[in-house]
Amino acid sequence: MIDVRNIFVTFNAGTPLERPALKGVSLKMENGEFACVIGSNGAGKSTLLGAIAGDVSVSSGNVVLSDKDVTRLPAEDRASHVARVFQDPLAGSCGDLSIAENLALASARGRRRTLVPALSKNYLEIVHERIAELELGLEDNLAQPMGSLSGGQRQALSLVMATLAPSSVLLLDEHTAALDPRNAEFVLDLTRKLATRYALTVLMVTHSMRQALDLGTRTVMLHEGNIIFDVSGDSRKDLTINDLLDQFRRIRNEDISEDRLLVG
Repeated sequence: MIDVRNIFVTFNAGTPLERPALKGVSLKMENGEFACVIGSNGAGKSTLLGAIAGDVSVSSGNVVLSDKDVTRLPAEDRASHVARVFQDPLAGSCGDLSIAENLALASARGRRRTLVPALSKNYLEIVHERIAELELGLEDNLAQPMGSLSGGQRQALSLVMATLAPSSVLLLDEHTAALDPRNAEFVLDLTRKLATRYALTVLMVTHSMRQALDLGTRTVMLHEGNIIFDVSGDSRKDLTINDLLDQFRRIRNEDISEDRLLVG
């Protein structure tokens, strides 16, 4: 469960470069809900994810995960509640370490570290099974360096890594934006499967209005640090891309060109 309560985020506060990024955002998501967040550049989408994950400090307001107020906790202390996959396939993993080693680090997320073998026989069997499900042929190459993989392979493994350790919230920051259409569709399909299998509460940032309507159960639109549109259920089911554009224009009384919100 995610419960963001009237949060404000201001970068470079008290300086000539002061910039409000979030202006009293509130968003409550129930367990297992899957919301797509869309908005123009600089709307505050990634800042919202960062505030939930603990990578961005909240000026005021509260962030509650699984009924626990984590507002003042650093990112490492939220790791048992939340996992995150970034836009850059190189982020969130270590290219010099093997596939197995990266997954071992991910499986220990949020747990107290002890001096025990990371690559035990039992662990390798579990990893082999999880990787085999991807049907990428990587399960027999667990010693391969992570950095040698393609972007699509790495993002697929990043999703597996995000679900290895127990957590209830998955944050996706445009995690298919750097992939070609074929790999993007593969990663999106995997996202759906893992979200359903582990009953995850998913908050996914995307620039694609098509994705924002086709994926998940809810669509949220941000603009200039505010939520201006939030729709789910039957009201969302019949929405079109033009409906989203019209909604934005009606609320903000401005034009949105396709270079700011992607139709595809």
